[in-house]
Amino acid sequence: MQEFLHMGGYAFYVWSSYALALVILLATLISPILRRRQLLRRLADKISLSGNQS
Repeated sequence: MQEFLHMGGYAFYVWSSYALALVILLATLISPILRRRQLLRRLADKISLSGNQS
């Protein structure tokens, strides 16, 4: 197990690459969700403002 984690002396590069890939994948998944929430909030604000003006 220790040999696997050590990766033949390249453990830092291998594990940091995995970590960076994970961060990018999570950002790719989370970003559209946050943008959708923001868009829905803006639309709700716009609708409520236009409803108050009439």
